[in-house]
Amino acid sequence: MGTNGSTMLEPLRQGLPPVDPTAVSGSASCALPARFDAVRGARTFTRSTLSQWGLDGRFDDVALVVSELVTNALRHALPEDVRCADAEPEPPVRLHLMRWSTRLVCAVRDPSEDRPGGAFSPERTEENFDLESGRGLFLVDSYSDSWGWHPLAGRLTGKVVWALFLLHD
Repeated sequence: MGTNGSTMLEPLRQGLPPVDPTAVSGSASCALPARFDAVRGARTFTRSTLSQWGLDGRFDDVALVVSELVTNALRHALPEDVRCADAEPEPPVRLHLMRWSTRLVCAVRDPSEDRPGGAFSPERTEENFDLESGRGLFLVDSYSDSWGWHPLAGRLTGKVVWALFLLHD
């Protein structure tokens, strides 16, 4: 866990809502193991990061969205052999938090190049919201101001699913 340089965040900016990348006032990321207890670690990391940024009041909404994004990455984006591995050389899922003066973005990177499918797809239909796995999308959509996804470019493979929160004074 710890702060990462701008090179790691660069691919995350593709497809994000328009923001000035030089105006990032804070960024942090942590690698998450391919185990479902990683969701608890993601929430702990989110709590400590938001606290450092003076955003404790946003923790409940942001943590709920982070939990859903990480759970979806672990459940749908990892190959079966990675999910069962005891020790992977590079944790396959990474959580990034980025803060601007008026916006907060949480982004979860996973190794799958597949479009987020099924219920966790930006194409909103009544059927998607009714599916068992559609509740995650419904919560992300309800608690964040916007969300989306994009494939990673360059040498990184996989995709990023992100959610944006507007910060008010």
